[in-house]
Amino acid sequence: MIRKIVMKNLTCGNCISKIERRVNRLDYVNSASFNYTNQILLVDFSDLYDADVALKEIKLIVDVLEDNIHTYYYEQKTEQKKINFFKEYFFVLLGMVIILINFSIYQIPQYINQWFQTSFPVFDSWVVDALYWLGYILLISKLGLLLIKGIKNFNFFNENTLMIIATFAAMGLGEYEEAIAVIILYSIGEHLQTRAVQKSKNEISALMNIKVEYANVLIQDKIVVKDPLQIKIGDTVVIKHGERIPVDGTVIKGSTSLNTSELTGETKLKNVDIGSDVLSGNINVGDVIHVKATKEYQDSTLSKVIDLIENSTFNKSKAELFITKFSRIYTPIVVGLAALLILYGVLFDPTNVTQRDGYIYRAAIFLVISCPCSLVLSVPLSYFAGIGAAAKNGILFKGSTFLHTLTDVKTIALDKTGTLTHGAFFVSKYSSEETLKIAASIEKYSSHPIAKSIVAFYKGETFDILEPSEVPGYGITGTLHGETILAGSKRFLEQNNIVVPDESLPIGSYTFIAKNQSYFGYVIVNDELKESSMEVVRQFTKSYDTVMLTGDNEASAADVAMKLGGIEYYAELLPHQKLEKFEAIRTNSVSLFVGDGINDAPLLRNADIGVSMGSASDLAIEVSDIIIINNDIRLLEKAIRIAKKTRIIATENIAFSMGVKLLFLGLSALGSMSMWVSLFADVGVTLLCVVNALRIIYTKGYLNPKVKIKKVA
Repeated sequence: MIRKIVMKNLTCGNCISKIERRVNRLDYVNSASFNYTNQILLVDFSDLYDADVALKEIKLIVDVLEDNIHTYYYEQKTEQKKINFFKEYFFVLLGMVIILINFSIYQIPQYINQWFQTSFPVFDSWVVDALYWLGYILLISKLGLLLIKGIKNFNFFNENTLMIIATFAAMGLGEYEEAIAVIILYSIGEHLQTRAVQKSKNEISALMNIKVEYANVLIQDKIVVKDPLQIKIGDTVVIKHGERIPVDGTVIKGSTSLNTSELTGETKLKNVDIGSDVLSGNINVGDVIHVKATKEYQDSTLSKVIDLIENSTFNKSKAELFITKFSRIYTPIVVGLAALLILYGVLFDPTNVTQRDGYIYRAAIFLVISCPCSLVLSVPLSYFAGIGAAAKNGILFKGSTFLHTLTDVKTIALDKTGTLTHGAFFVSKYSSEETLKIAASIEKYSSHPIAKSIVAFYKGETFDILEPSEVPGYGITGTLHGETILAGSKRFLEQNNIVVPDESLPIGSYTFIAKNQSYFGYVIVNDELKESSMEVVRQFTKSYDTVMLTGDNEASAADVAMKLGGIEYYAELLPHQKLEKFEAIRTNSVSLFVGDGINDAPLLRNADIGVSMGSASDLAIEVSDIIIINNDIRLLEKAIRIAKKTRIIATENIAFSMGVKLLFLGLSALGSMSMWVSLFADVGVTLLCVVNALRIIYTKGYLNPKVKIKKVA
């Protein structure tokens, strides 16, 4: 089972990677992944685990790596104790005071004597040195405790340890002011970095701030305020002006307008009245309505959206996985290079080992530069910002891996009914009233959209069909007055040795009726093509191998394919035949399939990326990788644009971070870099990368539908 463990105040990217690895090694853990935005560790526990023991052991792992991290199960909602700033940082502040006093009574008089040629008394150098060392030790007291804890727990290679070694080396070389300034600037930079990361997380979280805190449930003419989790199917929920709908349901009283933008990205209001189905998460901007709950909160759209966003880090992109692995070896490699630099100086230039800008000083700069935080934090943050931006536009990604892979797609396969068409069938022709009555009588036992349209169209009394039995992909059988009734495709009747006469029929989806092993008649239903489908599919064909796969008849499929610009299509396919045909088409390319029915589930699962519509069956949504909430195929185009922008920004962060670090490492090896400036390669680069990641949220140009879609090489 998956449980959420909150790790409040955990922002160190390197520590997060180590926590994930160490928790994954626990015997009772199947997998663990940290959600940067919510500061939650998602843990998939095995059946045999003790919740208390597990939390205790995970707390121990966290406490070994970081201080002041509040760790608890998400559902516990425990209060975090406030940290007394002065008590927590007393020794650090005392160290700063000592250094300031030392600077005032020694360095300032020296400057005065130099500038004004006076003779202010100054302390002996050994007193000044002792005070600098005392102040330095107090400044690094917190880092020192972490160093001792790290050595004890074999967690040596982290930025705190490296900073101590680097500045200690500078102090040993007599570069007091520089070493102390670096420690102070590092601490300030870490604080700014933490604030920037937290600000970024808040910005991303705000994109999907759609939680419902309460619900007005009508009980015996009285409104009772309840937690949404307490709502049961059949309860009547009162939605007042400005309130968010807590669960999916059907309007049973009143009419109003709904703001659906936070779920679908559409700014246009949706009008609903009695009988209209409404989704949780939408906001009532009109009059009061009463909604009958058709789903409980945990099964409603709102809950699924929030859950998908929070759990999206389980499926990480290749870039994130690469950075996680790279960060494990990057810091040890840089430390090794620093040691080799000193060794080189000892062997080939011994007079320049301990000098100002000598090899020990250069090696210290190596250690300052070596922290991989800019990579470990900014790349996952970029992908999560992409997921948040997509969710704001009504596109749900089940993980950053699908956001990344979407840019590599070369083959797009599309289902017809409900994907390219509205899926709202209407009866256009039937052979006789008796045929229509029999069809409506037996099709009421089927959940297929065509069957539902026939039942809805027929307004009279129906026959009582006995022993109804549906054959998925073919049709349905039953018994009427002792005679066998068959309703379904031409192939279904022919498999039962019933000859369907060849006759010229209009384009549409046919339901053929057989009675007592003889052909009886037909009902034809039609479905309208979405206007957006024509625009988007014609755009796709310019950049992708685009094909339509449908179980509908040849004539209907050919008509739709022609309206879409003459795209390739395959008709009259059963679910397993759809899968076989898709496997033949995809060859070695990255493939994407868009569908919405139960019969599309196998294909959605087997495609590299499965995309389902929001109105799809629960099974289709369960197995798909991307969900388009408002059923608009145009959002797939927008998803591709967001994915491309996200990947570009993540690549920019990797290239910029590595480029700056390599440049600074090269300059420091040549003795052309000061420790002050080297801080930019650590804290400065991290801040810039985090800000760059936020461009995914605020840049609107990549969502412009007029911009031509191009494949990413």
